[in-house]
Amino acid sequence: MIHPASRGAGVGSDGPHCPDFSLEKQENAFLMALKIHPRAFPDPHPASEESDAGQTIVLAGGCFWCTEAVYAQLDGVLAVRPGYAGGSAATANYDDVCTGATGHAEAIEIAFDPARVSLGQILKVFFSIAHDPTQVNRQGADVGPQYRSAIFYANDAQRLVAERYIAQIEAAALFDAPVATTLEPLDRFYEAEPYHHDYAARNRWQPYIRTVATPKVEKLRKTHPHLLKDRA
Repeated sequence: MIHPASRGAGVGSDGPHCPDFSLEKQENAFLMALKIHPRAFPDPHPASEESDAGQTIVLAGGCFWCTEAVYAQLDGVLAVRPGYAGGSAATANYDDVCTGATGHAEAIEIAFDPARVSLGQILKVFFSIAHDPTQVNRQGADVGPQYRSAIFYANDAQRLVAERYIAQIEAAALFDAPVATTLEPLDRFYEAEPYHHDYAARNRWQPYIRTVATPKVEKLRKTHPHLLKDRA
């Protein structure tokens, strides 16, 4: 993900710069390898472990502005926080993480009500809408291990649910390439700097947001209207 001032003319923010990419590159690079319509993407098989999975999950799927924007739409999602996972506290800041050398991934922490939205539904949106899980250490033109696809599991139940769903997806050959999502134990989630929070909602006309985040939100709204907070 590139710094706000680098992405859209006249759009600025406090904070350091990540590598710059043109909007044309972003548009051309973000093409999902999914072979079916997202509406046809299967639910995960029922898993008894879901009852022990807890009420928060940390997911990494490229730019956290974009994944936050998607999950903010879902009924049952109580809060979404952008941040960093997979590295140490000493380098858990945007400037260092953008180097790609800290071990962190840009991630979001999702707090949810399991009575309204299941972990399985959250993972279904993750794999079919929020990002391309076949891309390795990148999402579109955002390149580097900080943009890797990862599920940071907080307990064995989360790991088992995710493992089985990935195996189900692979067995069904839903993508043109293997799922590259890594399962990594969650040591700690580091909340991102304040200016990253609700970034897409606050900057909806910014070119990067219109090119990368907005199409994901629109795809979710068209594909799964029954999952939305403002569903009719």
